[in-house]
Amino acid sequence: MVFLEQLKNYEYNLKNEVLSGLTVALALVPEAVAFSLIAEVSPLVGLYSAFIIGLITALLGGRPGMISGATGAIAVVVVSLVARHGVEYLFAAVVLMGVIQILIGALRLGKFIRLVPHAVMYGFVNGLAIVIFMAQFKQFQYEGAGGAMHWITGTPLIIMLGFVLLTMAIIHFLPKLTKAIPASLAAILVVSGIIISLGIPTKTVGDIASISGGLPSFHIPDVPFNLETLMIVFPYSLIMALVGLIESLLTLAVVDEMTETRGRGNKESVAQGIANTVCGVFGGMGGCAMIGQSIINVSSGGRNRISGVVAAVALLLFVLMGSSLIEQVPMAALVGLMFMVAIGTFEWASLRMFKNVPHTDFIVMITVALVTVIFHNLAVAVLIGVIISALKFAWENALRIRARKRIDEEGIKHYEIYGPLFFGSVGLFQEKFKVDEDPEEVIIDFEESRVVDHSAIEALNKVTERYAKVGKTVHLKHLSSDCRDMLDNASAIIDVNYWEDPRYKLVSDELA
Repeated sequence: MVFLEQLKNYEYNLKNEVLSGLTVALALVPEAVAFSLIAEVSPLVGLYSAFIIGLITALLGGRPGMISGATGAIAVVVVSLVARHGVEYLFAAVVLMGVIQILIGALRLGKFIRLVPHAVMYGFVNGLAIVIFMAQFKQFQYEGAGGAMHWITGTPLIIMLGFVLLTMAIIHFLPKLTKAIPASLAAILVVSGIIISLGIPTKTVGDIASISGGLPSFHIPDVPFNLETLMIVFPYSLIMALVGLIESLLTLAVVDEMTETRGRGNKESVAQGIANTVCGVFGGMGGCAMIGQSIINVSSGGRNRISGVVAAVALLLFVLMGSSLIEQVPMAALVGLMFMVAIGTFEWASLRMFKNVPHTDFIVMITVALVTVIFHNLAVAVLIGVIISALKFAWENALRIRARKRIDEEGIKHYEIYGPLFFGSVGLFQEKFKVDEDPEEVIIDFEESRVVDHSAIEALNKVTERYAKVGKTVHLKHLSSDCRDMLDNASAIIDVNYWEDPRYKLVSDELA
């Protein structure tokens, strides 16, 4: 019904939607094959994944016009799982990945993508670009006696490098001449045409694996359904789910900015989960939103669900009717394409920012990139970056706690607290009070502060205890409603000796 409603509402843009979808489908073929090779699975697996994920997210996703499919981010994660346990465990991991994403969307946790700082994202995409770039080196190797890998040399190396550079040159320069055809597709066609017509001997997709096949078939992953299997696949599933959602929600934000509209992150999370669950039971490798293809689609006029559906269906038709042609595509062309994907993915602007950003942000970018490259674990890299950024934020705010002191005409001493009171600032907070020197009555005013966590409550308790031991009275004033609730809830755990609240209302409370 959603698709039919889109078709009805945008019938005057139908031509643009269809042409944009066809353009995306043509560009998806070489990328899906290349990402499959990174994951060390059959190219057909990547093509099926691109079709299934692209179709379902186009129909159900939270961002019309966004394109999803098999991606390098997921391929990098699953390669070790396939190498260690086989492709059936990959299918099981993809199903569980989808379930996790559905739960994240249903629990409306997609909003937490806002907690990922820009420094972390720069490190993430830069590390991903390096991993994709390095993954292409295996195409310059061949398997020798005993399974040992050797670098190609001589004429084969010259041929390979020559056509890789030609592919990259076409992708770079063609858009400056015309945008009528996707540059990546044009590069594949030109390089393939030269190699095939001249009979130049070089490695092709068919030398790696056959992609000949029919429609994707329903297939329950052939793995033992026990706790041991769950322990094997769950870490990979969790990483894929988080990486997929991070990339999808970031892509959603990019398309939102391009179209000046707003997508629905939690709906997109559920759609990605459904797509990956179905993908896993139909023999797919999983995937997520694709930044490059989404930009191609939007730039070509595809703003609604129609273009995504056309792209997915057209891709399947290419597979069913053109597999023999795809198998003749030279690996040099795909390597050149992936080199350009890596170059385009890398945030070159981040290199110019190193002298201008805080040192902590620089450390975060480098750390996230290094973890991504060394361990090929994108989710852990992002998590480490978020933790470092959070610790930096906590430390800076811990130093902002301060107290302005005064004694009024009645002889009551006032401590006016500024800055958040939380686990990082409780030490400095307690040092502000001169219990022995203070008068019999003290007021601690929180009009410009907030009691944030359990550590803050315990700090308040310790301060009031110190005053109570010497027979002095403490009043806590201007506590916001959430602070009062926190103190009430903690009363069974911590005994706040005495606190008085005239129940002043803050502006922030009234606007909340």
